[in-house]
Amino acid sequence: MTTTVPVCVWPVNAELAEGPLWQAAENAVYFVDIKGRNIHRLSIATGLQQTWRAPAQPGFVAPLGDDSFVCGLPDGLYRFEAGSGQFSILKEVEAHLPGNRLNDGFVDASGHLWFGSMDDAEEHPTGSLYRVSNDGALVVQDSGYVITNGPAMSPDGRTLYHNDTLRRVVYAFDVSEDGTLSGKRTFASITGDGYPDGMAVDADGFVWVALFGGWRIERFSPDGKLVEQVAFPCANITKLAFGGDDLRTAYVSTAWKGLSQEERLKQPLAGGLFSFRSPTPGQPQAQCTRGFSQ
Repeated sequence: MTTTVPVCVWPVNAELAEGPLWQAAENAVYFVDIKGRNIHRLSIATGLQQTWRAPAQPGFVAPLGDDSFVCGLPDGLYRFEAGSGQFSILKEVEAHLPGNRLNDGFVDASGHLWFGSMDDAEEHPTGSLYRVSNDGALVVQDSGYVITNGPAMSPDGRTLYHNDTLRRVVYAFDVSEDGTLSGKRTFASITGDGYPDGMAVDADGFVWVALFGGWRIERFSPDGKLVEQVAFPCANITKLAFGGDDLRTAYVSTAWKGLSQEERLKQPLAGGLFSFRSPTPGQPQAQCTRGFSQ
């Protein structure tokens, strides 16, 4: 089964667009261009397109409230204020690993931020998965990744999914009451073209995985069975987020990173922001309410 064909809603030509984030109060979607060092915002109601320049590679943005966000820059978590465009340091991360940068992140329903780090050269397994605890401490939950991607949570909050991109594996973990992970296991392995990048879990617990170099998104049932694919007109699909009034419009980031000039000519929409309609709604976007002073 295939859902509605994706439509490019902003041909922004991002080198490495990532981390679409739905903000219901604004009727807008935010996303980053990691290599382009930009944060983008598209107003769905008006079509207004806005771009802020980041001081370094932004791995993700996550909502803090009002017009401020947590932004993952290579050396730490920063407060990004959309109104002023200013960045200010909140927490340093991995000062002992200058070759690392922060990559993908998300906020669970309880308000905790989860995010990953990775080797910017994509060669060494120096990346880790983090959770920000109630007291603001950064707790390593798993490690040994070259490229971390796609932390996402089941609707009941009991299962966390995380991608080891280069190994082409989606892992599942059990989540305890205090957020500790256990029971690491393979949830799904990617068998066709592409590498698992960002992902999202819908309200029915199905896991949607964007495939970098795979021309598609794959949807897996809660027991790990591949049940659906959504094909795209470009190869590098990086992440999706559910939005719209009914949370059934998926907004999808893509990238032209790694494409040859000939490939880019054949994929003119690579690096654009797409949308398609989902058969089921996603989960509401939570705000970072734990471990950060507002």
